[in-house]
Amino acid sequence: MFAFERLEAWRACHALALQVYSATKTWPREERYGLTSQVRRAAVSAVSNIAEGAAKRGPREFGRYLDIALGSLAELACQLMLARDMGVMPIGEWAEVNETRESASKLTWRLYEAVRKPRSHRPTAPPTR
Repeated sequence: MFAFERLEAWRACHALALQVYSATKTWPREERYGLTSQVRRAAVSAVSNIAEGAAKRGPREFGRYLDIALGSLAELACQLMLARDMGVMPIGEWAEVNETRESASKLTWRLYEAVRKPRSHRPTAPPTR
């Protein structure tokens, strides 16, 4: 098992990417190199950046990759809305995928906050007289 596989945020984004790939299989052929490609790329970017960041040294570097993953999840939200509003994605299916995306975003945000918090200094023993 890779270290990133223990992260709830990674597992949620992984499930989201799988769901996105499944949902986009039925999208119009003319969108293959347009919206379909962009939606898939954003979903894969989120899960990949969490995995890559987890392999980096130090919380600052990991936080940078989590920030990129959050951007990809926001981008995905916009693209899914476009797909819904263009009639490419049925509203019911959009609601299911968007619910998964919201959950993945919240978990990724919480991980980002936890990683970016400054580590508190260990308490020192009181001075002796």
